[in-house]
Amino acid sequence: MEILIVGAILMFIMIYNNTIDKNKFFADNQKYLEAIREEDYTFLVYARYGEDADADQLYMQRITFAIVMFFIVLAFSMSGGSSLDFVNSQFFLNLVLSAVVAFISFKINYFQLKNYYKAHLHEIDIMLPYYLKSLEILIQHYTVPVAIGKSIEDAPDIFKPGLRKMIDRINAGDSSVDPYMEFANTYPVRDSMRMMRLLYRLGIGSQEKKQDRLMMFSRTVSSLQNKARETKYKERLNYMEQQTMIMLVVTGIGVMLIILISMMMMFSI
Repeated sequence: MEILIVGAILMFIMIYNNTIDKNKFFADNQKYLEAIREEDYTFLVYARYGEDADADQLYMQRITFAIVMFFIVLAFSMSGGSSLDFVNSQFFLNLVLSAVVAFISFKINYFQLKNYYKAHLHEIDIMLPYYLKSLEILIQHYTVPVAIGKSIEDAPDIFKPGLRKMIDRINAGDSSVDPYMEFANTYPVRDSMRMMRLLYRLGIGSQEKKQDRLMMFSRTVSSLQNKARETKYKERLNYMEQQTMIMLVVTGIGVMLIILISMMMMFSI
């Protein structure tokens, strides 16, 4: 047991002091480490921290943390003096427990990013119509793929990873509706599917059809903007009502306390 603890401590110290090249270890085993990487992890990192974040480095930190937790839990679970014999049932249970804790430690950051993204879907719902309106202006002068590419720089940060992925697929020769639908699935908010289908249809057909479809796209975007304004107004109104209610409750409690204190002072005289 003592040997295991000392070994774990020495390994941690050597990794911390770069005696053991952690990066080389990850590079040599990258194929296996990437196999357990979530498909949407990079997107979630960008959605949470922006495109300047290093998703690969954050992923390796998750791996490191999970490995450290594995050895820590294994060391503590064997503090009762369990044998290191792999046939020993107690050691096997300790090994399973350590693996489960390591897996949870590895996944917890991913779940936090996922929850953050889900919590902000409402904000995305409100931002999408305004982004589409700016895109509509660009489409009047450029083709749809070019307009999307030009819109990325000024788009809300949370849309940028999805937009880059969509335009990369389109530029790679994917002329189907799939890149647009993938974007809609990535941001599953109100009318995102319908808007992406309309956007796809804008990019196909003759110039005359484009004008008709652009008019339809413009009317739909304007309708979504009105809904977004109504949502903002309702949220502001609800907030003001909540504040008013809190103020009334606090005022009522304050008045009751003053009356109660006054009555107690009268009785004490």
